Amino acid sequence: AENPALFCANAQKPPLRTQDMDGAAAEAYTALKKTCEKLDIEITEIPNWTCCGASHAQGVNDLAALAVNARNISIAENMGLPILTVCNTCTLQLRTAKYRLDHDKDLRDKVNAILKEAGHPYEYKGTSEITHFLWVLDDHPELFEGKVTDALQGTKIAAYYGCHILRPQDIMHHEDGKYPESLERLVRRLGGTPVWFDAHRKCCGFHAQLAAEHDVLTVTGQIVDSAGRAGADLIVTPCPLCQMQLDMYEPEGRDAVQSSVEIPILHLQQLIGLALGMSKKDVGFDRHVSAQEKLKIG
Repeated sequence: AENPALFCANAQKPPLRTQDMDGAAAEAYTALKKTCEKLDIEITEIPNWTCCGASHAQGVNDLAALAVNARNISIAENMGLPILTVCNTCTLQLRTAKYRLDHDKDLRDKVNAILKEAGHPYEYKGTSEITHFLWVLDDHPELFEGKVTDALQGTKIAAYYGCHILRPQDIMHHEDGKYPESLERLVRRLGGTPVWFDAHRKCCGFHAQLAAEHDVLTVTGQIVDSAGRAGADLIVTPCPLCQMQLDMYEPEGRDAVQSSVEIPILHLQQLIGLALGMSKKDVGFDRHVSAQEKLKIG
């Protein structure tokens, strides 16, 4: 599964229902489970979830893509829970579907007819909210009280948002998409030092890797080089697809832009785990492809 994971969150104590990430991003799943346990966040899997479509499905069949996301949301609705994801693209796909279905009754009726014909037991009602792990942590600083160690002290961290968690603004409106600050706030809360770099909102190119390899590798190289030139010791991202692109293709990206920068690329939950006192092995850092020896934490 290229598109890891949906979660359902109980609104009171950001509690959650999980979807399986134990595949392409197993290290992210491992770190998430351990991090949530440390933060007293309950997680449990969404049964019979379906991939969100990874921003490709709607190009083939828009109505089918809406139905897929409506199905996932309807399961959470039946559980009486909002959905939390740890993937920028999942968040965008689900929130886009919700926005469209909530604002177009005829479209909602068509999608519910598809779900019924497919034998799905629930209809989409629009009662569950869609959020992201980063947003929950940004809204609940109290989760970290008394739990953060000095592990990240003196570490310069490039906060890489990617694009799907920020725009379009009318769908992804946790913060100003042009001037985001949630990741930097979290880095400070974890004891690290955020460093600004000019590619922090640039698309990683994950979804175009096969169609435009040279262009995407150039973008990958530019992002990592930008963070390195800003003095970052590592890059952290809230999106497993961005992490996969920057980590897996860091060497090729470096060649594409003639850069010498080598820095680790961490999932958000891995950085949190390290800040909470976990080891690199605890957060699954041994699964990373690039610059493993450069990470001096844990």
